[in-house]
Amino acid sequence: MGKKRKGVYMISSVAEQYGIHPQTLRLYEREGLLRPSRSEGNTRLYTDEDLERLEVILDLTRELGVNLAGVEIILNMREKMSAIERQIEEFMAQLDQELARRPAAAPREPVNTLIPVVRASPVVVKKDGKQRSGKG
Repeated sequence: MGKKRKGVYMISSVAEQYGIHPQTLRLYEREGLLRPSRSEGNTRLYTDEDLERLEVILDLTRELGVNLAGVEIILNMREKMSAIERQIEEFMAQLDQELARRPAAAPREPVNTLIPVVRASPVVVKKDGKQRSGKG
């Protein structure tokens, strides 16, 4: 798509850069797909982030044939996914900090170790009822 530069852009330059009519940009704004800021003179000003979003909209509509209702759903889902990713990253950072604060635990013995069996001398009971060990 278009080349990105730092700054803000007026509707005419954005329309020319992306090969679309300024009315299309106004439609995207009415539909809530783009939210350009406004100058004191009420001129629409598009940021680099607005242009990135516009590129996604144009890819979805031109390349994949998605209608504007579908574009809105996809953009909302992308925003939700980004928010979830940020929450997961924050959680992982907090977890890392918590684990770093805890003292290192002493190594534990594995739970499934074999216990040595000590064999005792057999006890033999004679017919007279007396017990003696099996050794003699």
